[in-house]
Amino acid sequence: EKQVVESGGGLVQAGGSLRLSCLASGFTLDEYHIGWFRQAPGKEREAVSCISTRDGRQFYADSVKGRFTVSSENAKNEVYLQMNSLQPNDTAVYYCVADVAIIGNSDCSADFGSWGQGTQVTVSS
Repeated sequence: EKQVVESGGGLVQAGGSLRLSCLASGFTLDEYHIGWFRQAPGKEREAVSCISTRDGRQFYADSVKGRFTVSSENAKNEVYLQMNSLQPNDTAVYYCVADVAIIGNSDCSADFGSWGQGTQVTVSS
């Protein structure tokens, strides 16, 4: 069974940084693409960043390009999301998702993914 568990959320001031971790179990990272999604209060879930450790493709939402970086450490079966220059509108629950579809470099879909429980990121102004 594919499972992912997120960690690393918290409260940070605007301009600060956080690193989220996603620990995968039941599969290896080269079997499935991994994505980070977020949902803010009153808003729909959106794709933030996705990565294929198989072929190196990455996706970033326009709103996080240049600030967030996705990476992986296959030996640990972990994926990371380094978030810099955080802003209040980055406040959301962040989810790691296994088995996402990366569509070119322009989109990432989690229609058939396995979701983690989420981790809260709160950015204060």
